[in-house]
Amino acid sequence: MNREIRKQKFLQTDLYPVTCERHSAGRSNLAVLDAAIRGGAGIIQMREKECTAAELYRMALRFRKVTADAGMLLIINDHVDIALAVEADGVHLGQEDLPLTAARAIAPDLLIGISAHSREEALKAQREGADYVNIGPIFPTRTKEGVKRFLGPEAIAGIAAGLEIPFTVMGGITGANIDQVLAQGARRVAVVTAVTMADDMAGTIAFLREKIRRAGRETK
Repeated sequence: MNREIRKQKFLQTDLYPVTCERHSAGRSNLAVLDAAIRGGAGIIQMREKECTAAELYRMALRFRKVTADAGMLLIINDHVDIALAVEADGVHLGQEDLPLTAARAIAPDLLIGISAHSREEALKAQREGADYVNIGPIFPTRTKEGVKRFLGPEAIAGIAAGLEIPFTVMGGITGANIDQVLAQGARRVAVVTAVTMADDMAGTIAFLREKIRRAGRETK
């Protein structure tokens, strides 16, 4: 699959589940992936901060097989090398990871997403050729220990202003507050614990997806 096809598939996504085994109520990342498929998600990001590169590679191989069979986009967090090695669809990079221009030079066909915490960072990512930006953290979140500054949903519209590429939003978003980010124009919502800590992960994914799709219908 080339980059243009991947970009078109990304445009069709709504909920963007992200794994984190430490915050999955004792369940594996593969269990989260299975729930994402059953809940109808079209994308998943494999994110694991506490594994060796070898462990991540083995996990990514399994994720790639399952996601390929399901027709689902696979994004690898941080590791361009692993994304290339397993023929994933993309990589997501933070502000302290490999620079976007360097990643694009070695991975021309991958989707590359960039975390942005301000309008300036979002626009810089767009200029440098990012395929999407992730705006956040919106609310306090257990997956960003030590972070003291949260943007709040009211920041979304301002940061997204001037973007011609898609954006996702992330950080502490749950079924209880997702309406706040949808009211600011978000239509692709990335979540970790809202899904991974849920009793019914697949049902939660389906519920959140329906909220996003309903917001999209209401603004047409």
